[in-house]
Amino acid sequence: MKKGRKEFDPDELVLSQNQILEFCDKVLTKWKGDPNQKRSNIVAMTAVRNSVYWSDEESLKAIWSEILKWTFELMYKNAIAQAKEENLEWSPILEKLEKKEKSISYETGIWY
Repeated sequence: MKKGRKEFDPDELVLSQNQILEFCDKVLTKWKGDPNQKRSNIVAMTAVRNSVYWSDEESLKAIWSEILKWTFELMYKNAIAQAKEENLEWSPILEKLEKKEKSISYETGIWY
């Protein structure tokens, strides 16, 4: 959070390019411990790392801020899908909420 700001925005990326590259390197190091099993993951993460390396800070902040927003949305949708797959009692309730949220997002442009 920037000085003088009173609100916290969890979707705003404040990490630097180097910090994101360090994360990519950490994941790659982990996966290279078993390269045969993680071959396609290594290729994909290397592509991510290269895109981070060649992007300017402003673009990175815009792109990764969106990725953070999408992550929360995907986690929510994944929870609904898992509940549906497992026939949990509360899955129909979440589906109804999702449909209601979709109608709200069409009206406001906000998914949450």
